[in-house]
Amino acid sequence: MTITVKEIPLGGDLRDFLSVVDEIYAGDPNYVRPLDLELTGRLSRKNPFFDHAEGALFVAYEYGLPVGRCTATIDHAYIERHRENVGFFGFFDTVDKQEVATALLERVAAWLRERGTSRMMGPFSVSSNDEIGCLVDGFNTPPMVMMPHHRDYQGRLIEGAGLRKTKDLFAWRYVVGPLPPRAQKGYDQIAALPEVSVRPVDKSQITREIEEVMSIFNDAWSDNWGYVPLTHAELGKLAEDLKLIVEPRLTVIVSVDGEPAAFAIALPNINEHVKGLSGQLFPTGAAKLLYGMKVKGTRTARLALLGVRKKYRTMKRYGGMSTYMYAELAKAGQRLGIDWGELSWTLEDNTPVNLGIKLMGGKIYKTYRIFDKEL
Repeated sequence: MTITVKEIPLGGDLRDFLSVVDEIYAGDPNYVRPLDLELTGRLSRKNPFFDHAEGALFVAYEYGLPVGRCTATIDHAYIERHRENVGFFGFFDTVDKQEVATALLERVAAWLRERGTSRMMGPFSVSSNDEIGCLVDGFNTPPMVMMPHHRDYQGRLIEGAGLRKTKDLFAWRYVVGPLPPRAQKGYDQIAALPEVSVRPVDKSQITREIEEVMSIFNDAWSDNWGYVPLTHAELGKLAEDLKLIVEPRLTVIVSVDGEPAAFAIALPNINEHVKGLSGQLFPTGAAKLLYGMKVKGTRTARLALLGVRKKYRTMKRYGGMSTYMYAELAKAGQRLGIDWGELSWTLEDNTPVNLGIKLMGGKIYKTYRIFDKEL
């Protein structure tokens, strides 16, 4: 069997890279093909991520037909911050053939090695601030907005190519309903504090709001595994992206004595309406998506961003801040007709956050794995 791997430069012809998933996920009722327009923009040099990174795309062919894909990226901001000479692979999707997976990952490894990196890690599609991890448990439900999905064999193929587990990430399922007694007590304690106020994100000032949110996020997450702060240009792109889907009633910004102290943003799960579009917005996909979002609405949502400034995390008085925000979003979800939500992702070793989600009644229902390999 002859497997060939073709390199595609950023902004090159992506037709095979985008369409290969139709073969890989044929018959998988839970796969949601990402919108081609969104991926094309993300895999372009116009993506501000590539102001501090470099990358390439690869497609594997068998007998001239595309059977797999993968990306390679080197984020110089990540290397500088973590003092770790590592490159990433991402968008790893293949048919169930070890030869295909190994050929792709070896080509990515060679590309990274040629540029001086000494370790390969992933999947990061395309950075640590995008979709990350390979699904290794929980294949029986579709992915939430901005989360990946994989076949049940793909983690095995990565290991078969010589990579090993680095870390697992959890996605939690939370069914909207009455708060557990302990969570209600924590919520009431924060709600009773006279210096605490809460408001939703102002969508009409989304750029300003995202800058404020990310100032909290940068403080809260600065010591976390894999964290890299977004540049001003990346913040601008994030604001534009979120403006299209954010629902202010599923957001909270909490202030203490007027200082923004914590935030949480849940996103309506637009994958409910993207699923039937086969990656295409035109000629009719945009209208179908708009109708789904504005008229039908969504029954699920994903808590995608949450942070509490460090100084408040160390004060016993504000120990229930995360629970307070979980509860605020749960109540908002009830009012909007949300049946259940996903809280994702959390690190397997982030005990305080995981305990807080358990306190709310959340249950782990998907596990994503990061792999690595010395080059």
